Amino acid sequence: MRLQEFWARMEGQFGSIRSQSVARDHVFGQLGGLTALEAIDAGVPVRRVWLEICKEYDVPPKER
Repeated sequence: MRLQEFWARMEGQFGSIRSQSVARDHVFGQLGGLTALEAIDAGVPVRRVWLEICKEYDVPPKER
């Protein structure tokens, strides 16, 4: 997954403002206590970050 696709899915799921907040402010235990943006910057694959967000926010499987 490319970063552009990640942001498109984030905005589609959460809206433009909330998607920024989810990525910047929410700390994910499964990502080592990092936010989504910190994890991506640290080299965690974008697809893995997206899937962790989906799990945490109960995104339906068909939308993952």
